[in-house]
Amino acid sequence: MTQEPNPNQEPNISNVTVPKLSIDKPSDFRFHAAYLVYSQAWEKTSSHEVKTKLNEIITALSNGEIDYQNFYEQIGPYRAEFNPEHYSGGARAFIETQRKKDWRRMQERDARNARHKR
Repeated sequence: MTQEPNPNQEPNISNVTVPKLSIDKPSDFRFHAAYLVYSQAWEKTSSHEVKTKLNEIITALSNGEIDYQNFYEQIGPYRAEFNPEHYSGGARAFIETQRKKDWRRMQERDARNARHKR
């Protein structure tokens, strides 16, 4: 005997799937780049609430309700969740550099040592 669904009962959220929107516009470079960001964030999450929010953000951008700056501001927290090394909360990364002359001198020294097996 099967049970009839109760109209007053809310659907089970775990059974509801949130579809990924396919509104990409490859001819529009800015929108295509934004869609790729949306797509990466959408694929990496398993939360239905986050997927729904991501769908809302990309739909708003597609309809012209928000601009690209607002899109990236709104989608930023969902990206930071997956790439914490790229989004350190405003702290600047330190990049060590050296002069070309110093680099060449080091390369010549290493080549000379390799030739003479030192």
